[in-house]
Amino acid sequence: MENKKTEIYEERAVLVGLITQSQKEDKAREYLDELAFLAETAGAAPEKLFLQRIDYANPRTFVGPGKLDEIKAYVDENDIGLVIFDDELTPKQLRIIEGELKVMILDRTSLILDIFAKRAQTANAKTQVELAQCQYMLPRLTRLWTHLERQRGGIGMRGPGETQIETDRRIILTKISLLKQNLKDIDQQMTTQRKNRGKMVRVALVGYTNVGKSTMMNLLSKSDVFAENKLFATLDTTVRKVIIENLPFLLSDTVGFIRKLPHHLVQSFKSTLDEVREADLLIHVVDVSHPNFEEQLEVVNQTLKEIDPKEKPMILVFNKIDAFSYTPKEEDDLSPIKRENFSLEDLKRTWMSKMHDNCIFISAREKQNVDELKELMYEKIKAIHVERYPYNDFLFQRYTDLEVE
Repeated sequence: MENKKTEIYEERAVLVGLITQSQKEDKAREYLDELAFLAETAGAAPEKLFLQRIDYANPRTFVGPGKLDEIKAYVDENDIGLVIFDDELTPKQLRIIEGELKVMILDRTSLILDIFAKRAQTANAKTQVELAQCQYMLPRLTRLWTHLERQRGGIGMRGPGETQIETDRRIILTKISLLKQNLKDIDQQMTTQRKNRGKMVRVALVGYTNVGKSTMMNLLSKSDVFAENKLFATLDTTVRKVIIENLPFLLSDTVGFIRKLPHHLVQSFKSTLDEVREADLLIHVVDVSHPNFEEQLEVVNQTLKEIDPKEKPMILVFNKIDAFSYTPKEEDDLSPIKRENFSLEDLKRTWMSKMHDNCIFISAREKQNVDELKELMYEKIKAIHVERYPYNDFLFQRYTDLEVE
């Protein structure tokens, strides 16, 4: 069993998070669980979680000095090669922590960028990832040249280190400028492609990462888009022509969102997210089996506002009802009802009941309620189609009436 584990994972890692005034313990543990999933997706094997209760992150070492010593002792004793922090570290924190622990240090942002780099397939996605990596690396260049610190004592040896850092900074700034230009060219090509699609109704699948968007894409379009139970399984936007009954439309599967997603990463993926901006209808997929799906839903809504502040028609699709589970409350239990005591029917009677026909519960994997989803999509897409082509709808309706006669 150990051999198999060694083959799958490249690095053994420990994860580090904080319990602060603004981040309670249950939230901090949930974020670390998600960080562990990210680490596994990247190819690392999380061995241990370190949590510290502190008012705010230490500006030098993120955690307190005592906790850093505890992490160092564990890393040395267990031959750990990677330490991952749940928040973005400053260049100063990275330099100090790496100097203390003497192993590879990653933060949440660099881990996400690493996953993106592995998942990118098209030239567009690769360019976007490379731009985000350069923007992340630029303020952190000094830690790449710490080996030159030994030369500071020598006469005439101080300049080369500083000169090399400045040289690297100019190289990266030039590269960022070039990548932005490349993305602008790619963006123009994609805009031309979108124009060539005509004025077909466009539908975009959006949602938190790993909620089942690609599985839904395969189900609705009868295609074979890569789907996997890992975060960011889909990075490149996929567009397929789909026909429900006699109504054609374009369906796109977009990159999943995640909490604490760096702003510059959203910016660098502008051209990919243009599919969301130009969509006529959004299908917001939610993993209803996740214990904190409402927070994930809010994260996606906030990111959508950043991408495009305009209101768009939306259908909320609560997926994975086959994986939903709850613990029925005992009759003599007088404690407050918690999320795990809610049945699926209880959930439907909450704020979701006010959404009327904009909300549906399905299982894409088990194909439960998929026909109902298609009917709902048909009605929404037809309404957009009628508004755009009123004369065509008159002919369509007349043709349907003749068929019935």
